[in-house]
Amino acid sequence: MDRSYRWVIVAAGGLLGCVAMGAMFSLPVFLRPMSAQTGWSATGISTAMTFGFLAMAGASMLWGGLSDRFGPRPVILAGSAGLAASLALASRAESLVEFQLLFGLLVGSATAAIFAPMMACVTGWYETRRGLAVSLVSAGMGMAPMTMAPLAAWLVTRLDWRDAMLIVAGVAAVLMIPAALLVRRPPAMQDGGAQPGPNQSQSGMTVREAVRSPQFLTLMLANFFCCATHSGPIFHTVSYAVTCGVPTLAAVSIYSVEGLSGLFGRLGFGVAGDRFGAHRVLVLGLLAQAFGVLSYALVNELAGFYAVAVVVGFVYAGTMPLYAVIIRENFPLRMMGTIIGGISMAGSLGMSTGPLIGGLIYDRAGTYAPMYVASWGLGLAAMLALMTFRPFTGPECSNVRPGSHPVAP
Repeated sequence: MDRSYRWVIVAAGGLLGCVAMGAMFSLPVFLRPMSAQTGWSATGISTAMTFGFLAMAGASMLWGGLSDRFGPRPVILAGSAGLAASLALASRAESLVEFQLLFGLLVGSATAAIFAPMMACVTGWYETRRGLAVSLVSAGMGMAPMTMAPLAAWLVTRLDWRDAMLIVAGVAAVLMIPAALLVRRPPAMQDGGAQPGPNQSQSGMTVREAVRSPQFLTLMLANFFCCATHSGPIFHTVSYAVTCGVPTLAAVSIYSVEGLSGLFGRLGFGVAGDRFGAHRVLVLGLLAQAFGVLSYALVNELAGFYAVAVVVGFVYAGTMPLYAVIIRENFPLRMMGTIIGGISMAGSLGMSTGPLIGGLIYDRAGTYAPMYVASWGLGLAAMLALMTFRPFTGPECSNVRPGSHPVAP
């Protein structure tokens, strides 16, 4: 029963991620109606998203630690209920500052309660095909631009933005709370979750030792640069395409192409990670991502943007789940939430830099080309950081031949 139930965990994780990320990233859809009806500036409303990324960064490690201690279900359930409540409160905000706090800080914090605990839970349910499993959960999150965003867009064309956001809150509650109740602690946690997977040498590691280890710090650094690499291009590519003469509606469709390609990327990288090793595949993926985002600076027509979007979407979406696989292979299961939360914190901080830096570059240079060059440099930094990563070693692993797995005593 445990073996079959793990697919229920994957399905629940995909649904939870899709609704949570979709609800948070629906803000751009509400931007124009909110600005028109309230008089709030577009910059002010958009700042709520920056607050959201910062709140995700600050809350990720906390939620992950709580999931290690109490199990993933109560944490994810609290996050699901909190997300719905925060959206409902944000829909009633009477001032811009109130909205920034309610949507940015509360929605961002609640969303953080989904990702790290869910990824930690999934990695604990799988000993084989782990890359595919976490990629399927991530693919659910990637469905958000094609599900929740169109729903929000349809609602705001028919209703006041406040009522539309309130309905999104209701949808989140109806879908996420039952899905959260399906989440169960991995069976391996019944023995304390000490095993780090193939490498048994770190079974006695404490959380303090883990977060101070070079392996943890290296993964944090790589994920920070990785997310900083694609955050600017994700946020500014539509504007860049418009400055190149691409019609606005056509420019927006570039995001859809990236999102669709990303679904295949998550699955492709997951399968490749299982077959060739997550670390090796992730290094190559980061290299491809760096040159992919640089390619945006070389195109100025819609067909070129579509071609680059296919590559960039495939690569950047595919690389993200592999961090969780590497973490599971090197750290004890009992601290998966904390470690994945810490890596997610670094990624959220990286995501928060792109929109701001890209805007500053455009304001000063009058072109987005330098932003893509800077993103290329950040992508190379991510790859180089990950290349320095070395798995833990210990006496239990000293006599193990490369490519084999140690046998537990």
